[in-house]
Amino acid sequence: MFRTALRNVLAHKARLLMTVLAVMLGVAFVSGTLVFTDTLGNALRNQSAKSYDDVAVAVTTYADQRDEKTPGITAATLKKIQGLDGVDTATGRVSGFAGVADPDGKLIGNGWSNTGGNYSPGKNGKDSAYTFVDGTGPVAADRIALDKETAKRGEYHVGDRVRVATNGPVKEYTLSGVFTTEDGAVNAGGSLVLFDAEVAQKLYLRPGVFRDANVSAAPGVSAEKLLAEVKPLLPKDADAKTGQALADEQAKQIESGLSGLSTMLLAFAGIALFVGVFLIANTFTMLVAQRTKELALMRAVGASRRQVKRSVLIEAAVVGLIASVVGFAIGLGLAVGLRSAMSLLGGKIPAGPLVVSPTAVVAAFAVGVLITVLAAWLPARRAAKIPPVAAMSSVHATATVKSLVLRNSIGAVLTLLGAAGIVAGASRGGSSGRTVIAAGAFLALVGVIVLIPLLSRPVIALVRPLLKRLFGVSGKLAAQNAVRNPRRTGATASALAIGLTLVTGISVLGVTLGQAVDRMTTDNVKADYMVTMASGDPLDKSALAALEKADGVSAVSPQQATSLRVKDEYHSASAVTPGEVQKIFAITTLSGSLDSLGKGEIAVAEKTAKSNGWKTGDTLRVKFDDDKNGELKVGAVFEDNEFLSSVLMPKNIADQHGSLADIREVWLKMDGGATKANEQALVDALGNNPAMSIMDRQDIRDMFGGSVNLAMNIMYGLLAMALIIAVLGVVNTLAMSVFERQQEIGMLRAIGLDRRRVKRMIRLEAVVISLFGAVVGVALGMFLGWAIGHTLSSDIPDYALVIPWDRIAVFLVLAGIVGVLAALWPARSAAKLNMLTAIKTE
Repeated sequence: MFRTALRNVLAHKARLLMTVLAVMLGVAFVSGTLVFTDTLGNALRNQSAKSYDDVAVAVTTYADQRDEKTPGITAATLKKIQGLDGVDTATGRVSGFAGVADPDGKLIGNGWSNTGGNYSPGKNGKDSAYTFVDGTGPVAADRIALDKETAKRGEYHVGDRVRVATNGPVKEYTLSGVFTTEDGAVNAGGSLVLFDAEVAQKLYLRPGVFRDANVSAAPGVSAEKLLAEVKPLLPKDADAKTGQALADEQAKQIESGLSGLSTMLLAFAGIALFVGVFLIANTFTMLVAQRTKELALMRAVGASRRQVKRSVLIEAAVVGLIASVVGFAIGLGLAVGLRSAMSLLGGKIPAGPLVVSPTAVVAAFAVGVLITVLAAWLPARRAAKIPPVAAMSSVHATATVKSLVLRNSIGAVLTLLGAAGIVAGASRGGSSGRTVIAAGAFLALVGVIVLIPLLSRPVIALVRPLLKRLFGVSGKLAAQNAVRNPRRTGATASALAIGLTLVTGISVLGVTLGQAVDRMTTDNVKADYMVTMASGDPLDKSALAALEKADGVSAVSPQQATSLRVKDEYHSASAVTPGEVQKIFAITTLSGSLDSLGKGEIAVAEKTAKSNGWKTGDTLRVKFDDDKNGELKVGAVFEDNEFLSSVLMPKNIADQHGSLADIREVWLKMDGGATKANEQALVDALGNNPAMSIMDRQDIRDMFGGSVNLAMNIMYGLLAMALIIAVLGVVNTLAMSVFERQQEIGMLRAIGLDRRRVKRMIRLEAVVISLFGAVVGVALGMFLGWAIGHTLSSDIPDYALVIPWDRIAVFLVLAGIVGVLAALWPARSAAKLNMLTAIKTE
């Protein structure tokens, strides 16, 4: 039986090619994901460990320039650590944001990973954390050093003047050196600027104070012993660990961070394999049907049911093994490609070998072989049931009424349970509701797939008159062929239905959220521009002062973050400019007046006012950020605004109770609106600062809605593989259908159906099956999009479901095109059949 299985594989190479391709794609995705994440994780872990090679003890504090209560590591403390027996060096570190301008004045890097730090030379005059490839480290106030990649992108050389922005005005420094580093921020596509230690302390903390320290041990001294001696010298808020412990901790964080990426990619690989199951099952079902006589004859000459079943499963295992080998090789190439793609997108991945773990190999081959064998199990079971007497007939036994009734009953129950789960999850809302929807969606999808053969007859019957009217005999025959074998049609359409369900659901959800975000921006913002730091850090007070004096500004107000404590409960507050904030935001006042802000009163959002029982005219006993007590009167209650905190207070009051202004945003209204001239006026007012981000209303919409569009595009790309497998399924079904119907096609040719009409018949059959699967998928996808969106509606103001009919129309057109393309080869094969040879074919 083993030899028989191998012979069948070799005898049906062309027919099994599509199955091999489907399994191969799924295995490639699984193996590529595992190899890529293993390689990336290993490179990042090695980089992290390398950065702690010379660190015996790492000291971390929470010192903040904005909070003088956290002392940090003073020069005196660092000197005491340096004086300990067993200490080789003790280096203080301080860091913060530093943005470098390119020759055009634009920021080099992505903002959040643009950092600055101090250069701290040791006894040998070098800082062991950095290797200079040109020049030397900065040892004067007007000198800086740049990492090699930033210097290259900015076209800077030693001796050049470089414009650098921190949290204050832009300053120019002379480039003293260029270095290489294992710093993670640089490898993430950012930049690193090194300042003289005293300059860095003034910029990021306080003179003479460091935030962190790295201690290296003298030869023969253990890190644990050094840690025990260092700890008593540190301030209370400091945390000290051995370099190895910190490297291990970062390795765990890296692994945890990559697990999310790996899970997402494997989920899409699972979807692709799930779609592939239908292709594989369909292929083996048709192969078994075509070999009815052969299998029955084997039974007649003594083969047992178990042996027949085993021969089909062995055949599937061989196909799965071949596909796994090829898929694993492609997966290695995919991992290399993903690594290169990340580099092209600006993420510099540390150098390191391609890591092929035993887990990746075992998983890839297990998935490929097991999926194929499991998908072939039902066809193998049917093959084993073929009675020996079937060898006397050319017609394979059709499914019994009992089996069809059982199948349809199970499908109906699963579909109803799934639909009920989806509706229940939508009603519940929140993350728990989405979990229920996911379970319901799985049941509904499986149920619809089981029911698709039953649905195919009435649905295709609706379009049969149209096909006959438009395409004559070819259209009539195509419609009849599409429903001749409902199970085969259903299995083919199911693959497309799964893909279109996911694509449609994502589209409905994405467009709905995108338009909700757009409405939120349009309805709540009157401002023409929003100014922020590219790093996300607070703006300096000088930036606000400069913007207030800019040409063309008609209204300006900061969004200064602060808080109030009322009855031991904290409430976030926005410190704004009275009289200006109304011109910046569309604020609907429910009671009182926002003019009261000018009198030193506060305004409270509706939900906060209701939950606390506050109303206009109430006087609240509050505690400010500086722990001082006071009283504030509620001067107005306003409708909740997504761009404002729950409490608005005058900026001058916030300034009286805070050491430094936490200005996250500055909003501006300009004479003449958003124009190039007005934007340039803001750029000039800020001193052409590359670290300042100036966004108009469209940029603001893109900022909030961009993540939705990016997520949709990524998912479309990942789902493309599942759709490719679905297309292979259509090709495979048609090719085998043509093979089965050789005699019939020969008879049609003999009675006058020319080659052109034969091709049209096959193409129309493919289009009908593809559109049938697409319609089912679109309907289910819209249902899921509605349900998931309903769980988010409570968190999104003015949520309203949007059905993207234009995209859905595109999906249906593409499904028709898929049918036409999938039919090219089968239609050509059918038209080339020799009619006399075909008529003689059994």
